[in-house]
Amino acid sequence: MQRRVFAPAIDFDQIRRELDVTEEFPAAATAEAESATDRLTEGRVDRTDINLVTIDPPGSKDLDQALHIEATDDGFTVHYAIADVAALVAPGGPIDTESLRRGQTIYFPDGSVPLHPRPMSEGVGSLMPDQTRPAVLWTVTVNHDGDQTGVHVERATVRSRERLDYAGVMAAHDAGTLHPSIAALPAFGQTRIDWALRRGAVQLDLPDQEIVPHEGDRAWTLQIAPHTPADQWNAQVSLLVGMAAGRMQRDAGVGLLRTLPPASREAVDDLRAAATHLGVAWADGASPGEFLASLPADAPTTLALMSVGARLMRGAGYLALDESSAALDDAAVAHAGVGGVYSHVTAPLRRLGDRYATETCLAIAAGQEPPQWVLDVLPTLPKIMASSDSTASTAERRSVDLTEAVVLADQIGARFDAVVMRDARGDKPAEVFISSPAIIGGCEGAPAAGTACTVEVVEADPTTSRVRFRAV
Repeated sequence: MQRRVFAPAIDFDQIRRELDVTEEFPAAATAEAESATDRLTEGRVDRTDINLVTIDPPGSKDLDQALHIEATDDGFTVHYAIADVAALVAPGGPIDTESLRRGQTIYFPDGSVPLHPRPMSEGVGSLMPDQTRPAVLWTVTVNHDGDQTGVHVERATVRSRERLDYAGVMAAHDAGTLHPSIAALPAFGQTRIDWALRRGAVQLDLPDQEIVPHEGDRAWTLQIAPHTPADQWNAQVSLLVGMAAGRMQRDAGVGLLRTLPPASREAVDDLRAAATHLGVAWADGASPGEFLASLPADAPTTLALMSVGARLMRGAGYLALDESSAALDDAAVAHAGVGGVYSHVTAPLRRLGDRYATETCLAIAAGQEPPQWVLDVLPTLPKIMASSDSTASTAERRSVDLTEAVVLADQIGARFDAVVMRDARGDKPAEVFISSPAIIGGCEGAPAAGTACTVEVVEADPTTSRVRFRAV
């Protein structure tokens, strides 16, 4: 079958203009970033003795987190250092004002539009190796069943020892040469994954389309972003700390939670019906999350079932806790996808709400009221974060749609192997997935979801970013 893997240079500036996002910061914000120093040194403890490491995609410079994990007789002790953005940003100052407008870092294939000026987010605020940095240090203990048994959070000075990436961590794991600071990460990660599934958490493994450059940025292609076990293990550390932070704020009645309502009965029924239709057994008593986690990764039916399972995750939002939320039960304020009360606190360089939730947790741990600058902004954060989430999602979707159309623009009539992800519903066509190049598009005459088939390109228009296939 015909293949065209690379597309010519693509102008992603047009999407930035449409979304009104720009790299340029006000001069005062840039000046503040260039002169930023730790303004919260009082009470900060020296924890440069902890051999922390970072795990991030290659090329990342805004490193929010550094990790050390140790297996103990009782389970695990996790040290998680998070960039202390509040120590570098003056409340009401130029960076603070601009970050309230932006909400979060917005990512494009040819670069990001950062939440904070790069001299801070990629400089003094980033937990780069061999640099002493101000941080918020979380220490969380977990038993062998995966239950959190203790949590402590404090301002600290830390020093990362080494910068790792996911592929390198996975290769070292396979070779039996994991860095000592994360030797216990695989066991911890699997323990917490099993714990979360028992609590009804849902983990989707849908193909993540990644736009990558070829020959610099003169050409582009789409590929499936690699998902390794190391990604999942490391994610469990952030989830553990986020749940600890969520519980602290929930119990204190103040803070910012990330929420997701329980899956609707209709969504669960749809998933069960799809499993029955595709002939995939659903073990007695298994939750939807446990069912999805049991599916073989390489089966065409898995892709279709994961697509249906995505409907379990609808309705995510943010909740600023106040007196009225105290009357709500945990299910009403929890994140059903992770199996508990949850808050974003682990990416403050890239996400605005994390700074405020972190400051709230530090105050709770110290037996104090959160600072007034935090209390003033907390009620406004759900709207700010929801708006920036929408912008980030739109930027990603439009970038992918445009790249798909450019990649296939001269391939009308070309044929590709595909898997049907979703049946046609109402006025929405069936959806198919092609793995190379990694493209998802509407398809006419597609067979049932979960079926492997051959499709041909009938439309690929870069001016509208529209791609359409026909089943052969």
